[in-house]
Amino acid sequence: MIEMSLAEVAEVVGGVAHGTATVTGAAFVDTRTPETGGLFVALAGERVDGHDFASAAGDAGAVAVLGSRPTELPTVVVDDVTAALGRLARHVVSRLPDVVVLAMTGSQGKTGTKDYLAHVLSEAGPTVATRGNFNNELGVPLTVLRATPETRYLVVEMGARGVGHIADLCRIAPPHVAAVLNVGTAHIGEFGDREAIARAKGEIVEALAADGTAVLNADDDLVAAMAARTSATVTTFGDGSAGHPPDVSVSEVTTDEIGRQSFELAHRGSYATVHLAQVGAFQWRNAAAAAAMALAAGLDLDTVADSLADAGPASRWRMELTERADGLVVVNDAYNANPESMRAALETLAGIGSRSGRRTVAVLGEMRELGDEAAAAHHGVGAYAADVGVDVLVAVGPAAAAIADGFREGSGAGGTGRVTIPTAGRGEAADWLRHNVSAADVVLVKASRGAALELIADDLLTRGGNEGSTTR
Repeated sequence: MIEMSLAEVAEVVGGVAHGTATVTGAAFVDTRTPETGGLFVALAGERVDGHDFASAAGDAGAVAVLGSRPTELPTVVVDDVTAALGRLARHVVSRLPDVVVLAMTGSQGKTGTKDYLAHVLSEAGPTVATRGNFNNELGVPLTVLRATPETRYLVVEMGARGVGHIADLCRIAPPHVAAVLNVGTAHIGEFGDREAIARAKGEIVEALAADGTAVLNADDDLVAAMAARTSATVTTFGDGSAGHPPDVSVSEVTTDEIGRQSFELAHRGSYATVHLAQVGAFQWRNAAAAAAMALAAGLDLDTVADSLADAGPASRWRMELTERADGLVVVNDAYNANPESMRAALETLAGIGSRSGRRTVAVLGEMRELGDEAAAAHHGVGAYAADVGVDVLVAVGPAAAAIADGFREGSGAGGTGRVTIPTAGRGEAADWLRHNVSAADVVLVKASRGAALELIADDLLTRGGNEGSTTR
């Protein structure tokens, strides 16, 4: 964060300073992840009141607090802490006129694309990017407040739970380059339909100035149509499968034994071959979106292609492939899930199985926030697992029962040889896996965040087979 006195912070956010201090570090909300010289943001929730942790934040390195009442540390007191945090972040952006803000949204792939983009841009200059999926009204300003006068690129992931949310986030961090990756069914329970999701996602390109660049997925009709919602330059990406020739195009996609993809990347008559190090049937699309954004920021195609090849996983539990010492392969994609990302992960699992000759085991849990579509969506994921030839389906918890039903009723290549294992929860699922998978298998673990299925992956890697594992 840029250096600011407590009095300056108070003036910017419209608060009252109690005490004196100079803030030199970033803002943070969790005392387990402190920032030396930073500003502790004290939020009062239903169960936990951040003000009670002000002293611990000071011990961890904070010099001041932003809160709704005075604390043991020098404190700026405001009526609405979240709104004040946003105002502070907007002020910091205005004090960094040379920083290029690149923002992205989409129903899936935001974090993977963000990680690729941050890696590529870091080759060209100091880069600050969203950590994890800090993409809401707290996460976006916390990301912005990590920027310093040395920062050249600011990469911001933006999520939405309703119409108007992304517009608000863009007021905090006005983008120079803004991308919409796709419009899927994640959070459809809150929006109602994909068209409503598209209206909300498209706010990110409406926020662009005329000299900005909108980066749109040419293969998603709802996204491609957003070109009409901006006065900025439009750059598209994709493989042209929807019949719209993209500006940044991908062709000749191939996949190796463990699911790493290679492809040809083209832009304005130039071509480069990209060999990705990360696993996943959707990685080429994340990489293409990141490439289009980096090119819009002024990087050249060869630099982008070389940097994409170097990019390793930057966020945990997203297609994290680990080989146990005895040879068992575990793909931990347990960070989150929706129908589209489930299908992509299952396609990856089936591909690894077919190329390596391994038995495929999908450990799947609940997908949340799907509203009235939940039962059909879960059933469809199970049917898709059967369609792509998954051998074993372990359904974790009652909410995943419809996945098991879809798998049993599916008509995929596995046929009558498919095995369905319904379980009551994580413990029962982990116990079955511990006794029934071996070096000849590849196991995918995936569900929405609240299901915490990464614990099953951890159990497989630490308690089963021989000790030791290698992450690729």
